[in-house]
Amino acid sequence: MTNTPSFTLARDSGEPLCDQIVRSVALRVDARLLHAGARMPSIRRFAASHGVSPFTVVASYDRLVAQGYLESRRGAGFFVRQRQPQQLLPAPAAAVPPATLDVAWLVRSMFKQAPLGPTPGSGVLPSGWLDGAAVSNALRELSRQNSDSLLNYGAPQGFLPLRQQLQRKLAALEIEAAPDQLVSTHGVTQAIDLVAREFCQPGDTVLVDDPAWFLMFGSFAAHGLKVFGVPRLADGPDLTQLDQLAALHRPRLFIVNSVLHNPSSTSISAAKALQVLRLAEQHDFLVVEDDIYCDLHPGGATRLAALDGLRRVIYLGGFSKSMAANLRVGFVAASRERAQRLADRKMLATLSTGDIGERVVYKILAEGHYRKHLDRVRARLDAARAPALRLLESLGMRADPAPAAGMFLWVDAGCDTNLLAARALQQGLLLAPGSLFSPSQQPSTRMRLNVAALHDPEVRRFLDTCQR
Repeated sequence: MTNTPSFTLARDSGEPLCDQIVRSVALRVDARLLHAGARMPSIRRFAASHGVSPFTVVASYDRLVAQGYLESRRGAGFFVRQRQPQQLLPAPAAAVPPATLDVAWLVRSMFKQAPLGPTPGSGVLPSGWLDGAAVSNALRELSRQNSDSLLNYGAPQGFLPLRQQLQRKLAALEIEAAPDQLVSTHGVTQAIDLVAREFCQPGDTVLVDDPAWFLMFGSFAAHGLKVFGVPRLADGPDLTQLDQLAALHRPRLFIVNSVLHNPSSTSISAAKALQVLRLAEQHDFLVVEDDIYCDLHPGGATRLAALDGLRRVIYLGGFSKSMAANLRVGFVAASRERAQRLADRKMLATLSTGDIGERVVYKILAEGHYRKHLDRVRARLDAARAPALRLLESLGMRADPAPAAGMFLWVDAGCDTNLLAARALQQGLLLAPGSLFSPSQQPSTRMRLNVAALHDPEVRRFLDTCQR
């Protein structure tokens, strides 16, 4: 039996006819006015009865098939499909902290489907601070290009025009890297993983800043690597400790934030950078310079890769902190031999990275608007930082050292911040307790706060009640 859905198309409503047909048929299926198994009118008959083109009907039926309302039977036509009851997500339960706060807990909390409230412990800027229009415009422009370029694999080493643009960007930092010394990655997260997999074996030792970016601790443990922390001071790593740990453990890698260190937003001094390179030579380890916060620095900072010429330094960068976290475009700069090894490692793991994201980043960089966007972001951070420091001081908390740039404050709250984070979670707030930033995972009175989130009244109220 053929069912002819009866409805009128509003041709002057501004809603496309295809959208109206799909919506109207779907409503009738959901209301059981069109029963499962019923045959839909042929494309020609539907088009004639509703005064639309057969192409419009074909497009509408195809969308209804894709959405599960119809099914296509070869040689027989289209039929109403048996609909399964929709599985609704359960209502979000009240936030209950786990018995132990760990890295997995923080990452899960950051990516919850049901969003938390303000996230003063987050590692990214609010979306309103970023240039969404530039990303949208780049995507639209990309969609107008030859579609063949969007349908194939990208190059394992990365989109060549982007690597050429990165060459110019790094030259401004006095880092000389030809396009064949650059490898694109799925963010700095993948870059660190590739470096660890390529240059370490299970049982090897890796040194990191302490405190440092917590996600790599779990990644290194999964590779069977031993991780030791080098205490971080206001001007860079503790050189005495670095020397002693390197002599004792013979590390393969030392991962360091030279500029706008996470979580303290401090930067390495030129004198200390030279000493780090001297120790790397003496103890024969590679230095992995994570410069993900590069673009948030106003300029003039020392880069290990610039001093070393990429002989012993592997330089990492990306755009998730300053452009869009969802683009997941990062890169590695290294010697030609190491860059080729990393490109091969990446190819064996994932073939290539997403060419579309790399093309979007290239277009944004090449058009020149990115520089002005960074000026605005740095100005907003500077404007927010001083009031945030005053607020924390009034609450008896101390950001030591008090950074002059960047998005983070490394705050001494004067209490166990694991307990503070558990209390915050119960109120829908995400904090990043200091224990997560150390390889030892020991309780700490420190916590990382995002300058951009401290203007939120809810965050201020919570911090105020913590000190009572």
